[in-house]
Amino acid sequence: MISLSREEALRVYVSPDIFTLGEMANALRERLHGRNAYYNINRHINYTNYCVLRCKFCSFYRPFSKESQTQDGYELSVDEMVVRASEAYAQGATEVHIVGGLHPKLPFDYYLQMCSAIREACPHLHIKAFTAIEIIHFTRIARPRMSIAEVLTKLREAGLGSMPGGGAEIFDDRVHDEAFKTKVGEAEWFEVHRTAHELGIFTNATMLYVHVESAAERINHLHKLREHQAESLRSRLAHFNCVIPLSFIPDGSELSHLPGPSGLDDLRTLAISRLMCPNIPHIKAFWIMQTPKLAQVSLNWGV
Repeated sequence: MISLSREEALRVYVSPDIFTLGEMANALRERLHGRNAYYNINRHINYTNYCVLRCKFCSFYRPFSKESQTQDGYELSVDEMVVRASEAYAQGATEVHIVGGLHPKLPFDYYLQMCSAIREACPHLHIKAFTAIEIIHFTRIARPRMSIAEVLTKLREAGLGSMPGGGAEIFDDRVHDEAFKTKVGEAEWFEVHRTAHELGIFTNATMLYVHVESAAERINHLHKLREHQAESLRSRLAHFNCVIPLSFIPDGSELSHLPGPSGLDDLRTLAISRLMCPNIPHIKAFWIMQTPKLAQVSLNWGV
């Protein structure tokens, strides 16, 4: 299948002719999947919002201290996680999506117990959990320290089924230093996903768009995902299932002065993601950020 070059993709992406862009993305979508649309019924559970990182685009994290524990920071016990997963399972959920902040005090055993307890309570519930950033954090807090492969193997034995794609943001050094300098970067993110794919663990990939990055930097990000996928398809046991472009929501963040993406930005970015990554099966519209109505429209823009 022919892939757009970065130069071609940028020309199409910034063109005002959004309808031709949509037609191109939809043609590729139909070539891959016909008129089928895919979804799952899941429950997002964030086990904590305490985090040692200070990413400028994030309004989720809370600093951890003795004082903050009485304010709006939280951490869920394993039992509380099981209750939430069981409630979702009873209501028809097929998957739990578990992510959280990088908590400075929780031990690695907490995450293993979480997965095994959910698997025991809901044996047919798929556990999609922990971004690459969290996996790196786990390698550092495990005692004795573990490699990425060792952490992923332990988590899989405890019940992990697949991994979400969060933490990618934009693969660019300038953007990294400006917006999320304290977070591990591109090399570490890809190392985690490469290791997961080598172990046979399927993962997703994301891109956070319309904050401090340029259109060309978004295209470069997608190109890097495409190149990684090509290598995984050639030589690894697993690969990316989908790309999820995430709309930047400025409210409450250090970048709250920025406008964030428009609806046209959303459609353009979903469509160009489909065109840039023909070797990744799916492009997902994350309706929680992009709204249900725009997500419906995006089904004709490559999603």
